[in-house]
Amino acid sequence: MNTNLKLDAGLSAFIASLAIDSIGRTQPTSEITRLGDNAAKVKLSFALDEAVEQDDWQLGITPAFRPTFHWAPHLTPTDNHIVDQHSFRSPALIAHDADRWLAVVPDLDMMLGGTPVRWYMDMNARDNRLTLGMSRYQVTEHVLYEKDSGAAYPQGTVEFGFYVLTGEGEAYTDNPWRPVLELLWNRWGSPLFRQGEPVGHPLEPYVDHAYNWAFNTWKDAVWQQFELDGRTVGAPVFIVNVTQSPNYPGVVNEREFRSVWNQAWFSSLRSASGMYRYGQEKGSREDLERARMAKELALSAPQREGFFPAVIATEMERIVVEGKTVNRSKGWGTAFWGNSNRNPVTRDSREAPYHVLDMSFTSLLMLRWYEELEKDERLLAYAVRYGDALLGLQDERGFFPAWLDPNTLKPLAVLADSPETSMSVTFLLKLHEMTGSETYLTAALNAMDVVAEEIVPAGRWEDFETYWSCSSYGSGHLVDRKVERNNMYKQCNFSIFWTAEALLAAYRLTGDSRYLRLGERCLDELLMSQASWQPSYIYVSALGGFGVMNCDGEWNDARQSLFAELIIEYGKQTGRQEYIERGLAALRCAFVMMYCPENPTTQAQWEQAHPFFGREDYGFMMENYGHDGVVNDHGLGIGEFTIFDWGNGAAAESFLRIRDHHRELLEQHGMIGQTTGGEVR
Repeated sequence: MNTNLKLDAGLSAFIASLAIDSIGRTQPTSEITRLGDNAAKVKLSFALDEAVEQDDWQLGITPAFRPTFHWAPHLTPTDNHIVDQHSFRSPALIAHDADRWLAVVPDLDMMLGGTPVRWYMDMNARDNRLTLGMSRYQVTEHVLYEKDSGAAYPQGTVEFGFYVLTGEGEAYTDNPWRPVLELLWNRWGSPLFRQGEPVGHPLEPYVDHAYNWAFNTWKDAVWQQFELDGRTVGAPVFIVNVTQSPNYPGVVNEREFRSVWNQAWFSSLRSASGMYRYGQEKGSREDLERARMAKELALSAPQREGFFPAVIATEMERIVVEGKTVNRSKGWGTAFWGNSNRNPVTRDSREAPYHVLDMSFTSLLMLRWYEELEKDERLLAYAVRYGDALLGLQDERGFFPAWLDPNTLKPLAVLADSPETSMSVTFLLKLHEMTGSETYLTAALNAMDVVAEEIVPAGRWEDFETYWSCSSYGSGHLVDRKVERNNMYKQCNFSIFWTAEALLAAYRLTGDSRYLRLGERCLDELLMSQASWQPSYIYVSALGGFGVMNCDGEWNDARQSLFAELIIEYGKQTGRQEYIERGLAALRCAFVMMYCPENPTTQAQWEQAHPFFGREDYGFMMENYGHDGVVNDHGLGIGEFTIFDWGNGAAAESFLRIRDHHRELLEQHGMIGQTTGGEVR
């Protein structure tokens, strides 16, 4: 039994029907409050005379037009799939055609007050239906949500509410996320940010913890130093886990193969630039030497016709220690070069294809090091050799391929026309800027234009992480194809970021406002994966933190440290204060997952999960929270490993870089304190 809500003429132009289920036999009372010409707030109340067990409750909205564009924060490929509230970072359902735009946003104030049953959303583009509902859930795949049985409502009043936003014309269809983001940030995000969320004090102590952890209390596990081709090189290891804590009572077990990466996620060169800035600030010769050893390691990657590997690793073995079989490295004497094992070909790093994205990112970092830290001519020369080789890979449309065969160096067909191209755009624009070569500029703008034309409007945000990391759903049947029921691609926000970054760089070099407008659209799509509020059911601070994709469960993912400065720079370029606040919130949130006294809530969660943690573990930091789509207040969702280059070291680098570039903003918002410096010792 359901009720059809009566709508005024303004809403009826956008919504053909709004059907509401009963809870048990009880129909709701409704209240619609107009908030202006383009917004309304809907409140439903159920007065239950007795407790009700009901697996699913929902309301269905049928648009009064046939949308050509749809957006939801998570995929729901079948009728039993839902967008559980675990993925309500910036929750909305959005649909539009050429003229009319409609968005529905759950009332987060109601959720903050507590709900008897979890809320969900669903986007059924095929049947032209937007759904809000309440149900228990279960996690399937990695990570999809499905309805589960067992929902129960207590006797008394049950409330549900949402906002309806409407609009007409190009201002809405050119950037369908802007009104939603404004509502979410103005009503919930900005007030929390101004109160000091998610971290309300200076960030330098976190940086100190990160480096003390890596180079002091956990040094034996983290710092890798060895001889390579007559050079002394070094870097923090790719990954460590809780069994490597000096406080762990059991046997050490290395989680993955011992290695150092220079890749789009895990970049030791990026982390080293932070170490270099830290060494300069502290006057520490030791920190500067470590940074330079990591730079030497990056420069040691052997170039083949300009191309180069992203990973150096050791052989591993399985051994028995105290009756337990564990993974251990055979040492750097067994070192070999390879590439990221997150690819569509093989999980064997030694046999993995060269990844153009990784090479372009590492080469871009070399140019930035040369420009901002040291005029080491080897960095520029290395990047030029790669840039010249990269030009030969560009296809006739303008795209750069994703992967190269490790033997022939020929492009592979998978993602040959993907938004990973955008990283190569940013690199080539910087190479043009530093060398003056118009060849690099022409290639970069041709690539930028094809991404703008073929990727951005369709939302085809497919990159290596979309399918070939932990969330493999769709890798066998969705590449280059939309999920029909949602009219959406499986999407990762990494490639949205690279494209927003490239568009801003293109605008700054050319002055063409088209690039800036498209860049804002991409940035806003990126920000739909940022937490615009603090849910009560997420048991760590989360404002400003990022998820990853529309088929995964992370909060507070380490990518926020990479995204923060770009968001700030868009804020400065456009004068939009919301961007400034969102960028600074992302920077603050980059440190939320760190185990240390400055994060008492997070520290308590760590100690629930790993009771042996103590002072020596200050600085340990998982890359994200709630990765598997489930959390609780007893440490579930807190994780068990640290990747220095995608966690504490990445956050430290981001803070130090942003402080150098935007000190006045950090001072204004109380994010920096007293610094200490001195002569290099």
